[in-house]
Amino acid sequence: MTVPLSSENDESNLPRPLSQDSLAGNFFGLTMLRTAFFLDGQNCYGNARRAFFNDLGPSSSGQFHPHLLANLILERKAEPHSLTGIWVYRGRPDRHLDPRGHSANVRQSNAWASLGVHVRPRQLNYPRDWPTSPAAEKGVDVWLAVDVVSKALRGEVDVVVLGTGDSDLLPAVEEVLTQTSCRVEVIGWRGPDYGQRLAVPGRNLWCNWINAADFDRIRDDTDYTRP
Repeated sequence: MTVPLSSENDESNLPRPLSQDSLAGNFFGLTMLRTAFFLDGQNCYGNARRAFFNDLGPSSSGQFHPHLLANLILERKAEPHSLTGIWVYRGRPDRHLDPRGHSANVRQSNAWASLGVHVRPRQLNYPRDWPTSPAAEKGVDVWLAVDVVSKALRGEVDVVVLGTGDSDLLPAVEEVLTQTSCRVEVIGWRGPDYGQRLAVPGRNLWCNWINAADFDRIRDDTDYTRP
């Protein structure tokens, strides 16, 4: 959902007393808020391209490091948070139908995993007339929703941060908000003329907006198509 920029909340004026390195154990005896990030990889990538590159440029335009995104958001928080985990859900090209795309996807996923990110790949769905019609993700949003709800119901997290603009996730968000005490936040992408975030009717979820300066801190210009 694209929202008017005038309706955005803005974290730029919040104090930034904590770096991620300081978020270990208790903070002056206070309980840390266990925070988990659940990112729809393709959705976030697409929104970053539209916000900061006008959907133009090489395929690397819009790529970002998930661990840097999580650290950036957590360092803005006034309350003490601990990073429970980062999960990224994404489609994966078929190794036989698209070996180049498959290899690039695996290289990027391995780079993320080496930094502690939990990557959840699911093979793309190929229509009969592919490549005339493009392959599409199938089941990625369901996997993300199941993980969010299950971790919240089991009491494994205190704060869920969602990186997706897919309204199919709304039932999962409502389930978490009504059945648990878990807080739900979202990530938004804000360009000069573009603002995108997941909005839940009747709910005022906090949005962690990422602007162009923020994106420069987390961007990943690696060409993963190269071995």
